[in-house]
Amino acid sequence: MRTRSIVWTALAGLGLLGATALQALGPAGRGGASADAAAAAAAAPRRVAAEGRVVTYPGAEVRVGADRAGRVLDVRMIEGAVVRKGDVLVVLESDELAASLSAAQARLAESEAEIRLAEITRERRQALVAQQIAAPSDLDQAERDLDISRARRGTAAAEIERLQAQLRKMRILSPIDGTVTARMVDAGETVEPGDAVATVADLRRLRIDGEADEADAGALALGAEVRISADGFPGRSWAGRIEEVAESVTVRALKPQDPSRPTDTRILAVKVALAEATPLRLGTTVELKITPAR
Repeated sequence: MRTRSIVWTALAGLGLLGATALQALGPAGRGGASADAAAAAAAAPRRVAAEGRVVTYPGAEVRVGADRAGRVLDVRMIEGAVVRKGDVLVVLESDELAASLSAAQARLAESEAEIRLAEITRERRQALVAQQIAAPSDLDQAERDLDISRARRGTAAAEIERLQAQLRKMRILSPIDGTVTARMVDAGETVEPGDAVATVADLRRLRIDGEADEADAGALALGAEVRISADGFPGRSWAGRIEEVAESVTVRALKPQDPSRPTDTRILAVKVALAEATPLRLGTTVELKITPAR
């Protein structure tokens, strides 16, 4: 019995010694783990959060309008259609202009005939004056008649050009290669000068208009890397780079995705170029994670 007591006492002592050793090593171990976590956090790049919207580059989205008033005769587009520069989008009724053009062309033909007759008359008068059969004033009259006929021809030709230009405006063309993103008119409607009939955008030339808090201005350097994500594509993101930073601070224009965020925040506008192909559509609201350039 005494021997068994001695054994249990020894085991208890060893257990106490081990616990003491572990307790002594515990803070050091925990400190090591904390140091590793802190080092990892320090090594991870700090990213600045911002919001943005998918837009086109300047000139890559055009709101196409009517130059003349008229009734829409034909609409030759649908939303989503790919069009080329010069393709007809809308045709306006032009019967009156066409009739005026025909009349002007007839006047031009009459003036051409008058010129031919006036030239013949002048040649005859010249011969008669040379033979002293006709007075010089008769030749002067023939010259005047020829000048008048030529002037009439010029007037008729100018009128034809004017009417042809007006007729061209009755066919509204796409000003760029792109996709019809909006159609505003239907056949039978009446448009006035300046009324929009369609929007055409080159969807190959997209970038991001972003807004970052002014407190993060130091991170908004040209060339800074950006990760772009959108609610419609959970778990996915795409690469981009800052290509423009505004020179002045302005008020927020984009509505924050987070309702708790203030809407009157002072921001710096940034333009982000897409570094890879994305499924993002024009107008999509996106979240930006900006890595400060080193």
